[in-house]
Amino acid sequence: MPSQLNPASGFEKLRRIESSKVFQGAVITIIILSALTIGAKTYDLPPLVEKSLIVMDNAITLFFLLEILFRFGVCANKKRFLFDGWNLFDTLVVIGSLIPLDNSEAVLLGRLLRVFRVLRLVSVVPELRFLINSLLKAIPRMGYIALLMFIIFYIYAAMGSMFFASVDEELWGDVAIAMLTLFRVATFEDWTDVMYATMEQYPLSWIFYLTFIFLTAFVFLNMMIGAILEVMSEEQNAEEAQIALDLPVLGSVSTIVTQEDLEARRRQRDHWISFQGQKELLRRYLLRPVNKLLGLVGKRFDTLLVRWKV
Repeated sequence: MPSQLNPASGFEKLRRIESSKVFQGAVITIIILSALTIGAKTYDLPPLVEKSLIVMDNAITLFFLLEILFRFGVCANKKRFLFDGWNLFDTLVVIGSLIPLDNSEAVLLGRLLRVFRVLRLVSVVPELRFLINSLLKAIPRMGYIALLMFIIFYIYAAMGSMFFASVDEELWGDVAIAMLTLFRVATFEDWTDVMYATMEQYPLSWIFYLTFIFLTAFVFLNMMIGAILEVMSEEQNAEEAQIALDLPVLGSVSTIVTQEDLEARRRQRDHWISFQGQKELLRRYLLRPVNKLLGLVGKRFDTLLVRWKV
């Protein structure tokens, strides 16, 4: 009987090593070291240092290859591993890193793929992976918001080119140039200079700028943030439901490791869907930018009134 339990026990130990914080920390350390190696190659270095970097790069590539094979070997569900998007990304990056750099035709591609090894931090750190997944799934909703923003930009650009072309042909000559000018206004890049120039001929043109800033900087920005937060909440609820579905089918081989993974996921769930976590997200990503923008616009508006009275 003990001899029959040894394979399962050994596999369980490997699973425990793969999910341990020490192993994850070692992978993160190697990824950071890989990023530093790539950055060091952009400088003019002595030949000895360059050879050392080449040896280090080969060692890092070998480590990543063994790490991918190890993760695939200890994974209980091989099909799920192969169809996971992050695992496919890691595999493609590692395979791309195997391209030799001594071939002049493939040297640029090899260096470019080595740069993408830094992105493996996203696949290794669960919090970053959760944020990227939420951001990618929020893109369709953000696309509709961006379309509505483009419509507002186009309407204001057409109005600006009609009224302000005589004031400054370089900024309001046509719709395309006017949209670039409005983008400058929306990003608060010396927008008051543009406004004061048009106010010399159209004193009430400040209404044009303030309404545009209110729509773009306040309304649409908050809509973007709201869409991302909503997707993050849905992702967390979906992950919680997946955990509930996985609980009844835990096997004896991966019970300990899966329980540790579940505990980590539960901690993430408690952080993101708790009331305090949601309140902190709203305060950090919604209220602070709005208050900052309101303060900035208030100061600009006070300056405008003072100049107008003069």
